Order: sequence, then structure tokens, then C-alpha cells
Amino acid sequence: MAKLEPILYFIDNLLSVRGFPDYSHALNGLQVEAPEEVHRIAVAVDASEATIQAAVDLGTQLLVVHHGLFWDGLGPLRGPRFRKVKALIEGRMGLYAAHLPLDAHPEIGNCALLTREMGLEPSGPFGSFDGQPVGWWAQGPVDREELKVRMAAAVGGGVRLVPGGPETVEKVGVVTGGGASFLVEAATMAVDTLVTGEAAHHHFHEAMELGINLLLGGHYATETFGVKALGGRLSEEFGVTWEFLDLPTGF
Repeated sequence: MAKLEPILYFIDNLLSVRGFPDYSHALNGLQVEAPEEVHRIAVAVDASEATIQAAVDLGTQLLVVHHGLFWDGLGPLRGPRFRKVKALIEGRMGLYAAHLPLDAHPEIGNCALLTREMGLEPSGPFGSFDGQPVGWWAQGPVDREELKVRMAAAVGGGVRLVPGGPETVEKVGVVTGGGASFLVEAATMAVDTLVTGEAAHHHFHEAMELGINLLLGGHYATETFGVKALGGRLSEEFGVTWEFLDLPTGF
């Protein structure tokens, strides 16, 4: 059993949540109040209705997610949003969200962990959002097909390759989730291969025209690393039980 406030203070400071630039609807930090005492924590990628109910069924006091409740912006409490908030309150369970701060962390962040899972070591920051790097670049050389195989093993699923760059990869940029928007920055930094989760239609042509390989492993699959690492860290620090709730979207 651990007190809530030290847990929140620990996460806030570990991830430098306060003041970290992010999308306006991310609302990093505690989004729904939690009980003062916590003995079980659940971690997940998304604050979906299914995730929240699964955490409540486990008897969780604090659910920590990468994508919080309010991505669709300000809106009335009805429909799915009402049901999610209702389940949190009735289940006496708090909700904490950490978006870009959890992508960017050099030790337990999605980007750094995925880079290392592919057998590479982060060499420097990459992927700037509002002046704050959220990803990392790593040095090759590595065969392009070999890197695809390594990424597939890391994310536990299929990886799509857009072969816009060289067969021998010299410099890799890694931004998990929807990081294909960093293709231009990749070209500016001489990154010849961008590893991310998903891309829009136009990113295919952009990658081919900029001469950059684009490896896509799925938005969800590339963002499971950080919450799992954070859950383990909280368990070590506070002696609480933790569980990863795996509800893949296929995207």
C-alpha cells in the first residue's frame, strides 16, 4: 500500500510533466482523482472504455495511460465519455495520462526503448515538437531488411517498409506513434530511415521523394514500451502491484 501523493510527485518529476509541451488536449497529469491509498496500479496505452472497465475489474486504484480522456476536446459528459468517467468514479479509480513526456524520456520513454529493442543506442535527440525533442536518432550501419526484422520482433507484429532510402541504413530516427510528420526534419538531419507507428497517405510520396526509408510498426504497438516501463518503476519504488492491460487496436 502506498500513498497517492508521493506516486504522483514521482511520476511528475521523473517525466518532467509540468511545462512539457504537448497537444492541447493531452492534459498530462492526474485527469481524474484517485483514492489516497494505492495498492494496485494498471498501465495501458489508451483510456478507452474497455481499458477502464478492465482496470476497475482488477480492483485498481490508479490507471496510468499514454492517451488520456480528452483527445476530442471540450465536450459534454454524455455517451462514451460519460460512461468512462462514471466507471472511474464508481470504481474509485484515478486516471493519470502521460503523452509526449513518456515518448521522450531517455530511459523509460517509448522512443528510447524501441530504439534499444532494435539493437541500436540513442545518439541524440530527434523529432522536435514546439522546440522539445520527443524522439531519438541512432547510428548504423544496418541492413534495411535486417532493421525491419528487428522492429517486427520488437513490436511483436508486422512492419511495413516504404523503401525511399538506401538499402544500407546509416542514420535512424525513431518517433513512436504518428511520427511520419517528421520526414522533413529527418531529411534536414541526414536521417535516411524513419521508424514510427503509422503514416498518412501523402507520407508515402514524401518519403520516396525525400529519399528516406519509412518503417511503420503500428501506432499502438510502438507505444506499449513506456507505460510498461513506468509500471515496473512504480512497483519498484512504492511496492505496489502493477498490471499491463493489453488492448491492441491493430493500428
